[in-house]
Amino acid sequence: MATKSKMTVSFEIEADQQAWLENKAKDHDLPDASKALRVLLDYAMEETEDNDVFGKVRCLRCG
Repeated sequence: MATKSKMTVSFEIEADQQAWLENKAKDHDLPDASKALRVLLDYAMEETEDNDVFGKVRCLRCG
């Protein structure tokens, strides 16, 4: 298991993405949206290939 070394970062997401993370945190009894995002990142890093995540264009706002 990797050593825990959380750091604070700043990045932009859409309001609906933030709301989704907050809802997932609540639905799964996580402490906050930050933890929900870390769970998603851990899953992507451990369980998927880069092409699975980045090989297909997914844009809810591209029109």
